[in-house]
Order: sequence, then structure tokens, then C-alpha cells
Amino acid sequence: MALAHSKLTAQGQISVPAKVRRKLGVGPGSVLEWDDEGENVIVRRLGRYTSEDVHRSLFPTPPNPKTLAEMKEGVRRYIKRRRASR
Repeated sequence: MALAHSKLTAQGQISVPAKVRRKLGVGPGSVLEWDDEGENVIVRRLGRYTSEDVHRSLFPTPPNPKTLAEMKEGVRRYIKRRRASR
């Protein structure tokens, strides 16, 4: 079932229905991204990426999990190095 409908003008412009604007969280000045996925065109708000999306794009393989003791030791070494340089 369609969320909403829009009509294309002779100049190639469309109005984004209020229901869609609310769902995307867009308003005046927002930039929409149009993406081609086979037979479908996906419309999304530009720049709407979660921190998880950004992390996965930067680090495609997940890091090795560390224990709490290993993390505390890493912080201790870091602080020791920082204080030693003074």
C-alpha cells in the first residue's frame, strides 16, 4: 500500500506529501537523495546515517572484543604515557 501520492509538474517538480515529510523528518531546505535499486527508486533524507552505519563503513571487520581488565590496562598505559611527557 502506498504511503502517499504526488503529481509531477511540467517542469519536473513534485510536492512531498506531509505524511512523507513527517516520516523522513524533513522541512524547508532539506536535501533528499534519490537512489536507484533495480526496478525501485528509493528516496531518503541526505546524511541520515547512524553512527553504526559510519562505523561499519570505516571498519568493515569487527574489532576483537576486549575484557574489562584489558580496557582498564589500556587506559592506565595511555594516562601513564600522557603524564610522563610533562
